[in-house]
Amino acid sequence: MILQTNRLRLRPWTPSDFNDFIEMNRHPKVMRFFPSCLTPLQSIESARRLSEELQLQGWGMWVVEKRFSKQFVGILGLQQRSAEDGILVKPFKEIAWRLHARYWGQGFASEAAEAVLEYAFEHLNIDAVYSLTALVNLPSQRVMQKIGMLDTQANFQHPRLDVNSTLSWHCLYKITQQQWKATR
Repeated sequence: MILQTNRLRLRPWTPSDFNDFIEMNRHPKVMRFFPSCLTPLQSIESARRLSEELQLQGWGMWVVEKRFSKQFVGILGLQQRSAEDGILVKPFKEIAWRLHARYWGQGFASEAAEAVLEYAFEHLNIDAVYSLTALVNLPSQRVMQKIGMLDTQANFQHPRLDVNSTLSWHCLYKITQQQWKATR
């Protein structure tokens, strides 16, 4: 499945994306709201897993590229989360993104996220989509707000992070299909 916006294309992974993904995940600025930068091997393993999930499900984490130049911008899409993740007591769909720093501040994250929300609500008929990030990650929270998501006010300590980490406390945003449709 390929999604398009005026400026972007969200498409399946190809082997040529791996080097760009590695570079993005090694960038300290990009990874400042993650516990650490990823090694090349960690990035390759992640890319393979994300590529397989997208291929099997028909949805997942797409590669985002500039529509006409085909430049790698980052990744954005939906992830299936389970109750075992320790975030919600039920399974849910999370919208997530990671863009290369050179593409920040151009509205690419919200533009691509809008396309993914449309796909989630119109084609997958998902009832609600969530997003989460560290409380200190204000740029991602602004994207969540821009695409119509609302803060659930259910802040939590991420179960996979050290409780003393500045990244430990997270916020949880949500948009329902009904809320999304009301803004169209």
